[in-house]
Amino acid sequence: MNSTAQRPRVIIIGSGFGGLFAARALARADVDIRLIARTTTHLFQPLLYQVATGILSPGEIAPATREVLAHQDNVQVELGDVTAVDVTSKTVTATTLDVPRTYSYDYLIVAAGAAQSWFGHDEFADFAPGMKSIDDALELRGRIFGAFELAELAAADGRHEEAKALTTFVVVGAGPTGVEMAGQLAELSHRTLKHDFRHIDPRNSTIYLMDAAGAVLGSFDESLQAKTRRAMEKLGVDVLLNAKVVDVDARGLAYQDEAGETHRIQALTKVWAAGVAASPLARQLADQVGIEVDRAGRIPVQDDLTLPGHPEVFVVGDMMALDNLPGVAQVAIQQSRYAAKKIKADLGGKPVTEPFAYFDKGNMATISRFRAIAEIGKIKVTGFVAWLLWLGVHLVYIIGFKSRVTTLLRWAVSFLGRGRAERNITEQQVFGRMAMHRADNLPGRAARNLGWKSDDQD
Repeated sequence: MNSTAQRPRVIIIGSGFGGLFAARALARADVDIRLIARTTTHLFQPLLYQVATGILSPGEIAPATREVLAHQDNVQVELGDVTAVDVTSKTVTATTLDVPRTYSYDYLIVAAGAAQSWFGHDEFADFAPGMKSIDDALELRGRIFGAFELAELAAADGRHEEAKALTTFVVVGAGPTGVEMAGQLAELSHRTLKHDFRHIDPRNSTIYLMDAAGAVLGSFDESLQAKTRRAMEKLGVDVLLNAKVVDVDARGLAYQDEAGETHRIQALTKVWAAGVAASPLARQLADQVGIEVDRAGRIPVQDDLTLPGHPEVFVVGDMMALDNLPGVAQVAIQQSRYAAKKIKADLGGKPVTEPFAYFDKGNMATISRFRAIAEIGKIKVTGFVAWLLWLGVHLVYIIGFKSRVTTLLRWAVSFLGRGRAERNITEQQVFGRMAMHRADNLPGRAARNLGWKSDDQD
């Protein structure tokens, strides 16, 4: 990056859609950009469930940020966890391997995103991982495919109740992510794996989709909600609504129904797709400018995406609150481009006075292969046509020609055929997480590798 003392300094926090598209929008601006992120990649979160279920590899939905921005001379990419922002001194402090570094800025774009929320029960995370990172998706992939492997062993030994618990899957949260995950678990069980085992029949797996609310895909039109629920049930997914999770442990979970009665499901594999919490930076910024964050920890911003009294600080994407905008990629992309436009106009002495206006391109969710729903304004599309629209839109937002081609090929293998190219898991994932934390359930070699001692070992 060729920098001079006179060039304005722009710091961007986060490498998601907000951060990456902000950097790209400033490619021709006469500024020095420092993009700081906790990961080295740009993650396309909407397709994480396909990594978790063996359709795609991590590299196809998470290209290296440095590679994406390699030819943009005015940007420096840096790995670091931003721990402090001081809007008075206009500094950002980032830490990597316990080494803090502080940088000054003239303009700041905060696009740190959001993490999974367990609604005050973070202890649930060990037993019901979320799906917000590549680490999460790979952990879930290990648990899902490992569950079938361990169920095969349990059934061969006559432990049929254990095999049943291993092939019971619960997805908590009936939003787009939960629906897509449950649909792919059904596809995986009923199509992909149906001929692969000798002692179990994966088609007998039980898949639950549950939500504390009273509808599937609550942000969609009611007619689409009803169609989605019917489609999920036709796939063999048990839909439990008005079901509030009250406890989660290694062997299953407990929930309360609408009448307040408590029920328990024995299931070793749980996926948490309910709730998000904004980056802690939102609260830190809010405290400095004297405003309150909302229930999800998001910071309210002005209509030009800036903070009160700080026109040089923009907050975009999942961590900001404005006009009840949803936490979707399109919001982050449009906001980041608007923030870049404001910065360039300010540098040119012609400030932008128009407030940010979001253009809603609609909502989409896939249910299974050849089935999806799409809501674009007053237009509502379901079935195969919606599925094609979903494929096209998601393919466009995957970064890089190579990733698009390989993704298209993997989709063809998985959706036209039965294959899943990414079924590899580690021994630690299979035995360390999935065997109900009991050494006496493990083959001797695996127990020894994990440092455990079962009853039949010396």
